[in-house]
Amino acid sequence: MLSYVLVLIGVVGLYFGGDVLVTHASRLARSLGISPMVVGLTVVAFGTSAPELAATLAAAFRGAPELALANVTGSNVANMGLILGATAIFYPLATDWSFLRREVPWLLGVTLLVIPLAYDGSLGRIEGGLLFAVLIVFLVLMFRQGGAPGAGIVAADASATPAWRSALWVAGGIAVLALGAQALVAGATTLAIEWGVPERVIGLTLVAIGTSLPELASSLVAALKRETDIILGNVVGSNLFNLLAVLGTASLVHPIDVPTAGLRVDLWVMLGFTLAVVVLLLWHGPRLGRKRGGLMLAAYLAYVVVLFV
Repeated sequence: MLSYVLVLIGVVGLYFGGDVLVTHASRLARSLGISPMVVGLTVVAFGTSAPELAATLAAAFRGAPELALANVTGSNVANMGLILGATAIFYPLATDWSFLRREVPWLLGVTLLVIPLAYDGSLGRIEGGLLFAVLIVFLVLMFRQGGAPGAGIVAADASATPAWRSALWVAGGIAVLALGAQALVAGATTLAIEWGVPERVIGLTLVAIGTSLPELASSLVAALKRETDIILGNVVGSNLFNLLAVLGTASLVHPIDVPTAGLRVDLWVMLGFTLAVVVLLLWHGPRLGRKRGGLMLAAYLAYVVVLFV
């Protein structure tokens, strides 16, 4: 019973911590005059990826390497299949060709970089340093793009909440995320043992979906407001942060083993979902409508069923 309580506390903590973090981090970003797409690709993406970072670090320190890597892989698959699919069914997503030319190649390139790095059986500190260096380059380019003329810069707004107060809320959100991640990983690891389910499957499903709740919540809110750039930027940015910041930081702090052939297969599944989104966005224009969203969601549900069967 304690394991179920820990999982519930973890999921709730991750959701509310992520919500607080994203809300107040976005306010800080807007006070700096950053464009909406760059906000989605950087600040919102980093905020919603904080649960994955906390959960992956917690799993690595608890000696659960399968859970650590499966969390990142499963979260990226969930972002593409579950979140983009469900959101597109709720409200069709549309973007422009510049997004496909600039940001999407980054996601494809980083995914293709991570697969050979992890395929040899481990992600050590050298690989972690490389991933973190790529993250720095990505951030510099994104913020330069956000400050360029005509980039849709948001006017600074200091009338709502003082910056120092938003910073305190951000710190509080991070603390709640860390506690929620610890509870979720502890409960999920215990359940994996009790049910006889491999840690890989738990990480790819229960933990991955739990840590993807902030992305799902922020995407549905953005869909209600018809902010499709924020949704696509959030998902693409979150997947990039998962691969670069989460895996990079976790590998620097504690090298991650890739002990099973199953995890290597999951890396290819992650690449397959990424390629599927690109193809669907290129198919008859950069748009992800309800039918295509339904295909992505159905593919994700089939993947989860296969994992458990």
